[in-house]
Amino acid sequence: MKTQLTLAATALLLGTAMTPALAQEKIKLGVIVTLSGPAAALGQQVRDGFALAVKDLGSKMGGRDVEVVVVDDELKPDAAVTKVKGLLERDKVDFVIGPIFSNILQAIHRPVTESKTFLISPNAGPSTFAGKDCNPFFYVTSYQNDQVHEILGKVAQDRGYKRMYLMVPNYQAGKDSVAGFKLDYKGEIVEESYMPLNTLDFQPELSKISSQKPDALFTFMPGGLGVNLVKQYRQAGLADSIPVLSAFTVDESTLPAQQDAAVGMFGGANWAPNLDNPQNKKFVASYEAAYNVVPGTYAFQAYDAAMLIDSAVKAVKGDLSNKDAVQAALKKADFTSLRGTFKFNANGYPIQDFYLTKVAKRPDGKFQTEIVQKVFENYGDRYAKDCKAAN
Repeated sequence: MKTQLTLAATALLLGTAMTPALAQEKIKLGVIVTLSGPAAALGQQVRDGFALAVKDLGSKMGGRDVEVVVVDDELKPDAAVTKVKGLLERDKVDFVIGPIFSNILQAIHRPVTESKTFLISPNAGPSTFAGKDCNPFFYVTSYQNDQVHEILGKVAQDRGYKRMYLMVPNYQAGKDSVAGFKLDYKGEIVEESYMPLNTLDFQPELSKISSQKPDALFTFMPGGLGVNLVKQYRQAGLADSIPVLSAFTVDESTLPAQQDAAVGMFGGANWAPNLDNPQNKKFVASYEAAYNVVPGTYAFQAYDAAMLIDSAVKAVKGDLSNKDAVQAALKKADFTSLRGTFKFNANGYPIQDFYLTKVAKRPDGKFQTEIVQKVFENYGDRYAKDCKAAN
């Protein structure tokens, strides 16, 4: 599956020093996300958030027209490699934006970075590339995977939960989530369950939770996994007796399907739709007007990814031939993030604030996450100290 979006036409130089030939060339941006299967809603948010940013930029970056090519990674590493090679070799993109899932990132990271093309992740941020294997061609506008889970481990510890049940998918991001949760949580873990990525029926696990009676459930179940889990958890009568601390399980990409079943469940995040700053209020209103849904973290992080790229293109006056200059411009992150405070750590992952959120039903009947409290401020990941890249 491939969708190509050509954004903009005739451009002015806007005072840049580009040659006429360069001015006529479009900047090509390749977006690779999951657009099919149970996790399609996540990819749609990235695609739409990125498209909104490009529209807000007037379909130009640094005086040059922009062309966006969107491909579906199908949530299959082999397919993702084939698709990303098409972006690099056939479409000759200047930047690759994506993906959603860490196993897909691990598959495409090498072909993209070895081609000396900048890879901007609007979501996946595994530990793999945050430490000694960091790369000057890789930047993340979301978080390091552990961090959101660290919020929930700290909250569980601070709230005095003595017995926790952990349930996550059996892939790298799931393992990172458990590592993150355990960083601050020092109580007893009664069960640590790793579920297949294609799990639809959670009843066996819910029966175990019911019998073991933990103080709370920590879970990371993105996309369709989270939709099924939350509905089944509520139907099993567990939601009112065993609190849910979740990461990417109840968010704006899943709430339209979960609806009332998710109300009152907690999450960890670097942002929420009700975050109070002018740029975020404008973004949320524009996104809802354009797509008639509440934006989630995937959409806002993709919007920021586009603005990051724009800041770098402007800094080099549209000339992307000097990779060192583009790298330096990306690292500066000279743009206004929707989350407010934002800068890059040495490894190309963000330093930012993190929050505990809770699902609420708005007066208009839509569902969204809302900030309960700030848990970490200007928080960087624990792997950056091992990064040796000149990044």
